[in-house]
Amino acid sequence: MLLTALMLGGEKQGEVAVEGGGDLNSNAELSTILAQAKKAGLPKDIIERSIAKGKGVSVGGLPLETVTLEAMLPASISAIVECQTDNKNRTLGNLRLLVKNAGGTVTPTSHLFEKRGRIMFDAQGESEVDEEQAMETVLEAGGLDMDVEEDQRSLTVYTEPSQTASIAQALADLLGLKLRSYEIVWVARPESRVEVDNLSDENYSRLEGILEEDSSVQAVYHNAV
Repeated sequence: MLLTALMLGGEKQGEVAVEGGGDLNSNAELSTILAQAKKAGLPKDIIERSIAKGKGVSVGGLPLETVTLEAMLPASISAIVECQTDNKNRTLGNLRLLVKNAGGTVTPTSHLFEKRGRIMFDAQGESEVDEEQAMETVLEAGGLDMDVEEDQRSLTVYTEPSQTASIAQALADLLGLKLRSYEIVWVARPESRVEVDNLSDENYSRLEGILEEDSSVQAVYHNAV
């Protein structure tokens, strides 16, 4: 599975690349990413933690497990926080405190979301994404929905989770686009989405930034629009 580059200080891309193996001599993608990370001046500890996470262990060699925290935040914003940690109780305790300090409540919210495959493509060269052609092709390939960026250079497709990988490769071939990433994500159900004012949006963005400073946090999903 590929994820967006340099997210959370470069950790995400390194974690995924190492799934092809932790040996730099046999994993060209990992070698390239690490070279980019070093060139960008990323700290050595972040790089080492990224490689370890990709192997499913912490830097200290302890096994990692995936944990999820669901919460209701101010302005009726529902959130799901996904983490990988070698100490479940410590991580959940830290996140619960952050949510409480932000005026939120830890409570079930997953019923307001649904799991979807998310595939991201980029146009090749100077070409643009033909939205009408893309929509027809996406639906024929089994996709559920899609978005084209305003500049017509990027396409995001949503699928059933089990079909993500196969549809990603099929669309890359059919549309002639560059596959940037694909992953399984939580998407807010249309009826659960809430509009927020600028102040609420700023407050949420600030909390999201604080949450993502925790090295165990992999992703934060919400229903604010």
